[in-house]
Parts: sequence; C-alpha cells; structure tokens
Amino acid sequence: MKPVLFELRDGVATIHLNKPDVFNSIAIEMADALRAAMGRARVEARAVVLTGSGRAFCAGADLKSLEAAYAGGGAPVLGELIDAAFNPILQELVDLPMPVIAAVNGPAAGAGVGLALGCDLRIASTAAHFTMAFINIGLVPDTGTAWLLPAIVGYGRAMELSMSGRRVGADEALAIGLVHRLVEPDQLGAEAHAWAAKLAAGPTHAYARTKVLLRRAVETDLATALKAEREEQDRAGRTADHLEGVAAFLAKRPPVYQGRP
Repeated sequence: MKPVLFELRDGVATIHLNKPDVFNSIAIEMADALRAAMGRARVEARAVVLTGSGRAFCAGADLKSLEAAYAGGGAPVLGELIDAAFNPILQELVDLPMPVIAAVNGPAAGAGVGLALGCDLRIASTAAHFTMAFINIGLVPDTGTAWLLPAIVGYGRAMELSMSGRRVGADEALAIGLVHRLVEPDQLGAEAHAWAAKLAAGPTHAYARTKVLLRRAVETDLATALKAEREEQDRAGRTADHLEGVAAFLAKRPPVYQGRP
C-alpha cells in the first residue's frame, strides 16, 4: 500500500495520507512520500487538498515505528526525527505557492494538528477533532504548532490547548477559528474539492504573494509590512492575471486566469 496517494483533477491536487491502519501516523516513509507529492503538486496543480484515508486525518508521529528505540527504557533522539521528517514536510507545505486546504476527515493529533495548521484553509467533518497530544506523553509542541497555533487561535487559547492536551471537537474548532468550515462526513470530499477548484480558477500569482505577505506580517512591524505590501502590489500589477482581471471587469465578463505562481 502506498503511504500517500495523489490525484489531479480540475487543477486540484488531492493528497491522501494513506496509512489508515495506523490512523495515518507519520514515519520516515510517509514523510518522504508526502514531500514527493507536494513537489509534484507544486509543478502540476493550481490548488491542493490534503486529507486522510480511513477514519483519521493524522494521528501524529508513528510511535510504533520507534518501539525498538524505546525498548528497555531507551529513547530515540527525537531531534533527529524532527530534522528528517516533521520539519521538512511542514516547511514544504507552508511554502507551497498555491492555496492549500486541509480536509480534516477525522482525528488530528500532535504532528497531525501541525499539518492541518500548515495549510492555508481548513474544512472539517463534524466527526473531526483536534488534540495537542504532545503534553500527554511528556513532550512539547512540534511540527510548527508552537508557532502556528498562537497565530491562528491566539496565545491564551493556544497555551491552554497545549498544556491540557484535551480534545477539541469540531464545533469548538469552528468557534475558535481552528477551522473555517464544517460539513457532514459524507460531504467533506466534494466540498473540499469544490472550494479548491474555485481557488484553482483564480489569480495564482496573487494568492502566492498574499501568502508571503500575511506570513511576513505576523513577524514584523507596520512600517515594514506597508513597504512589503507596496512592493508586492507593484509586482502584482504587472502580471497577466491582473491585466486579465481588469479587462474582464471592464468587459463585464468572468476572468479567465492562466498564470502560474
């Protein structure tokens, strides 16, 4: 069984984490396959959907694959695992220039939360839930969650979720802004694809630079952000997508965007 599945339709790459027997938990093999799938999406797609096969989105690290290291009271060097697997996939996910939607079909825990937060947008099944599970096994947040979670839900709420390790149900996830939309389980795939296909028909260069600007904004002061906006807007104003958007507006017709990020 392939650890990651890739499908391309309507300009949308749908990437399935595909180890349902271990709730799509991540070991080196899956990390490598996921990076390969994202590399393919970067070249072939205009939008991406990341989801899980079976009942889970992603249960985090595959601790079963580390069982031998823990045997007899030993422990693996987790920093090496993070360097080899979790940080590279999170960085590559965040750096994808096109819109990326997490379609959270079930439980997301630990590093699985990091993968969901690393996407630009999140739609979840009503059967989904999220757990910052690191603390439950004596660990600290990783896979970008220590940076992404406060940026998305606020410092105080991120601290409570990280220290409690409690489960956040789908309704609460929507209420606190952890996800943007909720749908019934049997509608998730279609709704995620429709949302992504709509984005795929849009101005991809503008999406890519918007992602850069918003990420930069949480790290900088207003004056620097204003300067960056000016520079990026000047670049955007010279693209074929912008010229097409204006031409379509003046002609009162839908725009047809064909640029690449």
